[in-house]
Amino acid sequence: MKEKKVPMRMCVGCREMKPKKELLRVVKSPEGDVSIDVTGRKPGRGAYVCRSAECMKRALKQRQLERAFSCPLGEETHASLLKELEGLEAQP
Repeated sequence: MKEKKVPMRMCVGCREMKPKKELLRVVKSPEGDVSIDVTGRKPGRGAYVCRSAECMKRALKQRQLERAFSCPLGEETHASLLKELEGLEAQP
């Protein structure tokens, strides 16, 4: 039996290659809104981040998400992404 190929993506925070299912997708919608995409199916430009607050903070501090989306992100966007991530970590 043939083994399935596991899709790999790079975390923009820690720059490690990991299986796609282990990462969170941060998406910039066509309207310009940036949010966490839990399902991985929202339309727009995506970037992947580990499910840890440290990686998200590093990606924001080093402006990796801004680079991936080719647009500046405001402080309110930073705060909303971190708050969304905390909400996801609280869920079992």
